[in-house]
Amino acid sequence: TTSALCSTIQSIIKDRVIQPTGDVITTEGETVTLDCTYETTASFSYLFWYKQEVNGFPRFILQVYSGAKDAEVFQKDRMYDKTKILLQISSAAVSDSAVYYCALRPTVTGNTKTLLIYLN
Repeated sequence: TTSALCSTIQSIIKDRVIQPTGDVITTEGETVTLDCTYETTASFSYLFWYKQEVNGFPRFILQVYSGAKDAEVFQKDRMYDKTKILLQISSAAVSDSAVYYCALRPTVTGNTKTLLIYLN
């Protein structure tokens, strides 16, 4: 119905993703954490991380379902909470250098975060 469609569109408009701007620069072997804050009117959400290397297309690397019963396990592994999704890269390598995108389903993305890793 029209009212259901309008309600869905209004809730999507209120959803947003916020990634801090600026580059992250580190050296090989360090642990790097990229954060993404989100706001949504949905009771559960699908959140995504994408990695885009130079001259490449964004490539899906991680999906989180905020309503999952096993969120406690994920929280220990990836430091997940209900308003923020963190991507932690341990022992960073030069091959991890890329632009990282955070997205909230259905179609909300934030600013990008560029990660640059240099040799020691």
